[in-house]
Amino acid sequence: MNGQPDRPPEGDAEYVEVAVQDDTGATAAADEAAGDTPDSDDPLAEARARADENWEKYVRLAAELENVRKRAAREVEKAHKFALERIVADLLEVRDSLEMAVSTGEESSFESLQAGNETTLKLLTTLMQRYGVEDIDPLGEPFDPNCHEAMTMQPSADAEPDSVLTVFQKGYALNGRLLRPARVVVAIAPEDDSDQG
Repeated sequence: MNGQPDRPPEGDAEYVEVAVQDDTGATAAADEAAGDTPDSDDPLAEARARADENWEKYVRLAAELENVRKRAAREVEKAHKFALERIVADLLEVRDSLEMAVSTGEESSFESLQAGNETTLKLLTTLMQRYGVEDIDPLGEPFDPNCHEAMTMQPSADAEPDSVLTVFQKGYALNGRLLRPARVVVAIAPEDDSDQG
């Protein structure tokens, strides 16, 4: 009890192991953090050295995480900005074809204009199919309110009731998701003339 730490009792092995481990850690931390210090066995200096080391690791990781967050935000912004780049580049072929038809329109015969229009439509159809756009052309099929829009109903003796009699405007789906319903005329059973008698 003279101000010096007490010596561990001879039979207390656990106490000795902890003391030896702390001395090794304290020496390494003290050498690393502050070089040679006069009091290298100081547990407070060792704790400070560990705290400084952990703080540096935290600061580095926080900076790295912030960089990753900023990079991801830039990539998302770029993806939004240029998401349509590929399809627009492909649509330029269709535009070029239409511009050529317009510029030669007065000099061309009806047959060549018709052939040019058919070629442009085929080009556009191929492009749309490449991007997963499907036509919905339900002529003669049963009416489906999920992908058809009934413009009117018309009596018909030839068509099944509740089937599509006429397609005003085709519908389109993109990879199975409806973009625009087909606008159709739905067949109904004709009125029986004998009931009016």
